[in-house]
Amino acid sequence: MRYVGAEDVLALGYRAAIEAITDALRSDFDPATDPARTAVGTSHGQFLLMPSEVGASAGVKVVTVAPDNPSRGLPRIAAAYLLFDAETLQLQAILDGTALTTLRTPAVSVAAIRPALPDRPLDVVVVGSGPQAAGHAAALAAVAEIDRLSYLVRDPSRVALPSVALGSPEARDALASADVVVCATSARKPLFDSALLRGDAVVVAVGSHEPDARELDTALLSRAVVVVEDAATALREAGDVVLAVADGALTGDDLVPMRTFVREGGRPDGRRPEGRVVVKTVGMAWQDLVVADAVVSRLATP
Repeated sequence: MRYVGAEDVLALGYRAAIEAITDALRSDFDPATDPARTAVGTSHGQFLLMPSEVGASAGVKVVTVAPDNPSRGLPRIAAAYLLFDAETLQLQAILDGTALTTLRTPAVSVAAIRPALPDRPLDVVVVGSGPQAAGHAAALAAVAEIDRLSYLVRDPSRVALPSVALGSPEARDALASADVVVCATSARKPLFDSALLRGDAVVVAVGSHEPDARELDTALLSRAVVVVEDAATALREAGDVVLAVADGALTGDDLVPMRTFVREGGRPDGRRPEGRVVVKTVGMAWQDLVVADAVVSRLATP
């Protein structure tokens, strides 16, 4: 058994993580069979348990959420990943779970949108300024050429990244020209009017994983191909989807599983879809497992 720290986890790189996610989606594994995330309360927070089994490996991510930690100068969320051999259930490795999440979330998004990306240098807008915002930009750059990258935030004076204020004329112009828009925020209400977007924009939303919080408006989902990790999971946890369904603009049957979207290259004939594409993710256990397996396999290769 080995411990894999954050540096070694991140050393896998976005391209390899994207390929690990893509390979899993093209295999016999179906994300719909993944166990649901389980929350277990404690006296000062909660555990989130995310178990999965894919191929020869099994594993579980244990996430801790301690709401009072920021006042102590400690992170609110921390995580560890336990990787096991699926047959013997012997522990093979413990990985830094926070670094694993930082790596796998952008990898999932980019693996999902690749069939919809135009074959040209991309104009990319990222809404947000945290690790996931920067991570999505880096993951996109690992598989495509980025011509222009714009960060939109509520208050540019509070972030180190060069950015413009959300809602400003510059932000509206950036959204209007974007090939790809990534939303990676803690917002609970739509970040922008989707009427600003191009008719063929590709939009990723990763910030919300609660049924009553959203980053995208209903109008966008009503006019787009909506790709999700798994329909049942999205209808349970993805506020962008849940609220659009409640508004009568979407049904569960309209949702396209990521596995189908990736395996069929966006459309059954292999061509990229016409019109807007929305990829909404909330994070599933199988994603952590296949990326953790790729990290450990890389370290084991001489």
